[in-house]
Amino acid sequence: MAVSSLGTPWVAGQRCLGWAVLLGVPMRVNFGPGGVYSCARVTYGSVLPLHKARPLSPGTLPGGLRPCAGKSAPAFLGASWELQGARERGCLLKMVKGNIIVPEDILSFCCNGLQGSTSPPRAGEPGEREEAPGAMASPSPARNPTEVQMSQLVLPCHTNHRGELSTGQLLKWIDTAACLSAERHAGCPCVTASMDDIYFEHTISQPSVSPAGQRDGRSAVGVGQVVNIKAKVNRAFNSSMEVGIQVSYEDLCSGKHCSICKAYATFVAQGPLGSKVRLKPLTPQTEEEKIEYSIAAERRRMRLVHKDTLKDLLIRSPQETELETRDCSGAVPAERTRVESVELVLPPHANHQGNTFGGQIMAWMENVATIAASRLCHAHPTLRAIEMFHFRGPSQVGDRLVLKAIVNNAFKNSMEVGVSAEAYGQEMSVSRRHINSAFMTFVVLDQEGHPRTLPMVAPEPGDGERRYREASARKKIRLDRKYVVSCKQTEVPLSVPWDQSNKVYLSYNNVSALKMLVAKANWVLAREKEKVRMYTLEEDKFLSFRIEISVCIPASRAFSLLSNLRRRHEWDSHYVSAELVQKVDDDDMIYHVVSQKLRNENKPQDFVILASRRKPCSRGDPYVVAFRSVTLPTHPARAEFTRGETLCSGFCIWPESEEMSKVAYYNQAMPGYLNYVTTNVAGLSSDICSTFEACEKFLLKNKEDLISRLQDF
Repeated sequence: MAVSSLGTPWVAGQRCLGWAVLLGVPMRVNFGPGGVYSCARVTYGSVLPLHKARPLSPGTLPGGLRPCAGKSAPAFLGASWELQGARERGCLLKMVKGNIIVPEDILSFCCNGLQGSTSPPRAGEPGEREEAPGAMASPSPARNPTEVQMSQLVLPCHTNHRGELSTGQLLKWIDTAACLSAERHAGCPCVTASMDDIYFEHTISQPSVSPAGQRDGRSAVGVGQVVNIKAKVNRAFNSSMEVGIQVSYEDLCSGKHCSICKAYATFVAQGPLGSKVRLKPLTPQTEEEKIEYSIAAERRRMRLVHKDTLKDLLIRSPQETELETRDCSGAVPAERTRVESVELVLPPHANHQGNTFGGQIMAWMENVATIAASRLCHAHPTLRAIEMFHFRGPSQVGDRLVLKAIVNNAFKNSMEVGVSAEAYGQEMSVSRRHINSAFMTFVVLDQEGHPRTLPMVAPEPGDGERRYREASARKKIRLDRKYVVSCKQTEVPLSVPWDQSNKVYLSYNNVSALKMLVAKANWVLAREKEKVRMYTLEEDKFLSFRIEISVCIPASRAFSLLSNLRRRHEWDSHYVSAELVQKVDDDDMIYHVVSQKLRNENKPQDFVILASRRKPCSRGDPYVVAFRSVTLPTHPARAEFTRGETLCSGFCIWPESEEMSKVAYYNQAMPGYLNYVTTNVAGLSSDICSTFEACEKFLLKNKEDLISRLQDF
């Protein structure tokens, strides 16, 4: 039983008519033996009146809440929390041990609600009836529990010699915010595994001042301005999670806000002695969170195949390159740009776990990379992009970090610098441990802010030439990724040329576009005919539709049948034929599809379609089959066909039980199909409903087909 500071016991279930002053931690629930007393989700230093809570019997906890290991429920409750303060002047909640984040369903179970009042509640008169449960207003929707917001004032110590915020300092802040978000979800220490590509849109520099003392606005912001960082967990996998980070700056004088960069970091949860911890799943709530959650699986897949993509591009590139054909007489030897520096890891460089702070390592790496770039251009370069920090292992206080950097290649207006970090202890005889590596792209700006032309680089024989070619391949991949992945969906050309170098990013764009469409929240039921339900979504330039039907077939079987376009003509009368042109890999195929004539056309249509399929990444994910148009030099437009295009379409299949699946087809209708779609939506035609009734019959007929069962593309 919890006891007040005056020695008065506080009985479970008794109504509290006081104030809760929250000290230093965002508390949601006050636990006492035999009862749970709840307040709203609050922030540091908030002062709120407590409302009565629904008492629980001793040893009872609502679903989703577990006691600490080795403690019974009553002992856990009494040991973790206590109530202090006299009832005459209110109650003071103070956390004694532990830190518990309580899910929303438990809050709903525990309390009736909390008014947003700023004055103490009125004491009840004798005989006064208590309010019925739910009589008070419900609290506003809670913010994502993993979200961390950081605002940093830019001080002179944070800037470089040009008055710009040091990129290294910014990386420290980014890593700190991301780590706090990851640990908020994991509930245990987390370490940085990697930081995805970062493209810097603006620099944070000292504002220019005219002779009259007025700011001329040519620069972004300077000392005294604010950097705002928001980080939240997008998705948790087994022991790793993706954290999304958005960075912007705020000009306090004008009120202007502007984006600096956006990044994705991967963190791994660690238990005692560095053991991996299995993470609890994350449930997205808003439309934005559902989109990020769904696409996080695609980004993870893209990270895992990045090395293979680079190797494949180098193998397929011609042997005779610019290196063999250009005039290198005026080139700068790459050896002149080489930098090697050593840093001793001291206690201020360590994080709260005793390891070297990941943001500090990234800052040191950025420093030596900047020096290497300066030695090539003999000027002060500006960092434009970072290609994936990859942490291979930890280092601790007392380690020596050797940081190496060299210019790998210089293009017309930009250069790539390769940088690595190695660690060793006091014993020089022990081999160095490679703990991190990254590639950074720099430019040199003139007074008008335009990139200057850079001198050429002459690589060293052997490894230098290998790094030179790899830098060219990475530039090609960066351009493909920016062209296909980083654009908004409406800005991506319909039929993007497909080749081996951009296959990963086209596949990513194909699947992520469909997942974004699926996650939209404003679908409206437009028509229902027997088992078939038709929904529409109106957005700016597009009218999208969704067809849903439940079929008595295992989801994996439906996935196998519907992902094979060569069999689509068996149930879709609009398809005449589908020829498999190229099997990219087990998950991606390219088809040449011929369809029926449209009513206003005198010849059939044909399509070159990339079909990308994905099995569920975790429980609750659907099977996905996504379609989009691409172009192939082997299949140009032909006179006997009208070349058609599809921007985003495909199937999502959710298992409802072992033998029942929900099959949904999505399509962003192109202008040529709008009349057909709107006619069906208005009920003037039943072609779409009839097609999916035929799809159901096709699935039921073939669910026991041995050939289809064994066939997996």
